[in-house]
Amino acid sequence: MNRQEIEAEIEDLKADYARLSADLEKLVYVKGRTEHNEEELERLATQIASLRQQLQQQKS
Repeated sequence: MNRQEIEAEIEDLKADYARLSADLEKLVYVKGRTEHNEEELERLATQIASLRQQLQQQKS
């Protein structure tokens, strides 16, 4: 992936992360099941970190 593709992917993942975070807050408020959302948030955070590392490597 080139730099622009990585940056676009990061932005998409960040939007998904924000949406899931809001959903998680709602689930916590109504005492719903949060396990799936928590796992998905962790997965997204890992992907974002990996893509950011790729960006850093491209800068070097």
